[in-house]
Amino acid sequence: MFVAVTAWFLSIVFLCVFLFGYANRIAVNWNQTDFLFHGATFVFYFGAFLLQAATTSLHHFPRKFNSTTHEKILADHEYNISIAASIFAFATAVCYGCSTALALRRWRL
Repeated sequence: MFVAVTAWFLSIVFLCVFLFGYANRIAVNWNQTDFLFHGATFVFYFGAFLLQAATTSLHHFPRKFNSTTHEKILADHEYNISIAASIFAFATAVCYGCSTALALRRWRL
């Protein structure tokens, strides 16, 4: 959730910078900034995907190994939500990865 909210907030900041014309007043290489932003966001989203997928894979393990009850770490409903979160985190990471590659190409040309 932290990754998604931070990426959304920074995207809104970049949008406002370009909409209000501050990009022309600030002496920054915007192609490099775009590449760095999308690259960092890709790394964070991919890390979030790996953590979510690792948590999802623990579904069948019991909560306590020495317990006689067979209560799972994730309930079935939580497991389904976790699968969906893993898929969407991966899809978002792929999109940011493609955007990073395009930003690198634009920056280097």
